[in-house]
Amino acid sequence: MAATFGLELCYCSGITDKNHSLARKTIVVDFSLNQEQRLIQDMARQFATERLQPGAANWDADKIFPVEVLREAAALGFAGIYVGEEFGGSNLSRLDASLIFEQLSRGCVATAAFLSIHNMCSWMLDTYGNAEQRAKWLPGLMDMQQIASYCLTEPGSGSDAASLRTKAVKTGDEYVLNGSKAFISGAGVSDIYVVMARTGEPGPKGISSFIVEKDMPGLSFGANEHKMGWNAQPTAAVIFEDCRVPASNRLGQEGDGFGIAMSGLDGGRVNIGSCSLGGASFAYDLAKEYTQDRKQFGKPI
Repeated sequence: MAATFGLELCYCSGITDKNHSLARKTIVVDFSLNQEQRLIQDMARQFATERLQPGAANWDADKIFPVEVLREAAALGFAGIYVGEEFGGSNLSRLDASLIFEQLSRGCVATAAFLSIHNMCSWMLDTYGNAEQRAKWLPGLMDMQQIASYCLTEPGSGSDAASLRTKAVKTGDEYVLNGSKAFISGAGVSDIYVVMARTGEPGPKGISSFIVEKDMPGLSFGANEHKMGWNAQPTAAVIFEDCRVPASNRLGQEGDGFGIAMSGLDGGRVNIGSCSLGGASFAYDLAKEYTQDRKQFGKPI
């Protein structure tokens, strides 16, 4: 959809006595999508129509996590949208990602939102991981043979994320994690968990980030949460009981974790907004179509 706007700027061109002489200049800004963005948008919309919409209701009713369909999305480049090309990412922009998630949400908001979380974790690894970490995990994340979850929220720290209490204590060449995370999308199903834990002082400067793998001893999961919707993605607690994580799995330096977590959320919040817009616009389209078919007193309502 083309959108061109004229912005009128006012600036002071001179001052005489007590009067300000203002000059006005109009700058035309073109917000229309380029050809590549329209093609990306069309591809995502087609995938939503053909592969997400047909299964969405059953996935929600039966609590099915559609892993194989997610891997089909990954084959289109939707698992590493803004990850670099070295390990198979699409290297697209945040705007491109927003277009993709808006269209995917017309098929299934829950599945699109989970894919956004996976993308956030992949981007964090690509941006803050060292060469060994990127080579180890990114290829599997790009085709979703490995699935990632983001672990920040705790029972006592949601909006005030910097008050988290999960601890990571350095012991030799390992960290020992104790604590729990709440309402984690993909918990128990994902293979990789990007976990924020406290390694130092209270507050944001004492938080570090770790990659915890599903098979590590001391890692367990709570029961799946009972939700009003979004049942196509599992949501549960992630529990650490003397969970030993190699020091080589730390993402960035000690104390970098909160900044890493927030930078990931900067893009994630945009994506969730795009998912909301896509789901709402599809609901509007369905309602509008229904008003043309539904008749009362011999006329469409």
